[in-house]
Amino acid sequence: MLDFRIKTFLCVCQTMNYTQAAKLLNITQPAVSQHIRFLEDYYQIKAFRYANKKLELTAAGRILYERCKTMENDEVALSAELLSSQSGIRTLSLGVTMTVGEYAIISPLAAYQLAHPGINIRLRFGNTQELLAQLTAGRIQMALVEGYFPPQDYFCRPYSTEPYIGVCASSHVFPSGEPATFHDLLGERLLLREKGSGTREILERNLALHGLKTTDFIHNMEVENMHTIIGLLTHDCGISFLYRRAVQAELASGRLREIPLKNFSMEHDFTFIWEKDSIYTAEYQQICEELSHAP
Repeated sequence: MLDFRIKTFLCVCQTMNYTQAAKLLNITQPAVSQHIRFLEDYYQIKAFRYANKKLELTAAGRILYERCKTMENDEVALSAELLSSQSGIRTLSLGVTMTVGEYAIISPLAAYQLAHPGINIRLRFGNTQELLAQLTAGRIQMALVEGYFPPQDYFCRPYSTEPYIGVCASSHVFPSGEPATFHDLLGERLLLREKGSGTREILERNLALHGLKTTDFIHNMEVENMHTIIGLLTHDCGISFLYRRAVQAELASGRLREIPLKNFSMEHDFTFIWEKDSIYTAEYQQICEELSHAP
């Protein structure tokens, strides 16, 4: 059980306001200040400072927050584990991005479930940024993401490396002939995922290497569902950039084709992540091992 002063500290970190934290905790503001001073004296640090009249964490306070947040989330997992020891039924909460969930994890997850019938799996979908927030909040235990994340904040284990390609309908005609560079595509309608999506972020970073942005395309369509993007592509509604795994059936059937650009060869990792320093790291590593090597 976490010390009540740790809970006060985490609440202040959440609100960055002593008065608001006191209201949420239903205690007085002096009590909040006392709890924070106790922790600062105990660890011999200064956890907060004011900058332009705004409360912010110090470097030491940031470390304390990250470790205490992991402890809080581990406490939730520990409570669930203790309950499961009585019922014999455990729960695994796994977050996945849309591409991963729809195209990369189904067979391994099925094999894992069949091998562990006593585990109840909760599969949560979201874009990379949403899943990072859910990890921090303790709503999921692990995530399998395709987008970028701060590696120093998480324990990471690669799942697979996936080719990332440009695609269009097999019948698509480029007005100026077959494109050779990103610049040759700026007159096309770009189909792309929503902001926060790993698939979109990878495209944005690749475009930036060529001095371009998604807004440089004359026309664009933002779609939050990968299946819909693929359907629109097969109807020749534009072009897109996504993982080969997501369109391998359409490429094989001839409904879509790859756009062969010069100097564009991109691969990106799908990665398991969970909170750094979690007491359940060994268990999460074993889960990753099974999912990564499932038939």
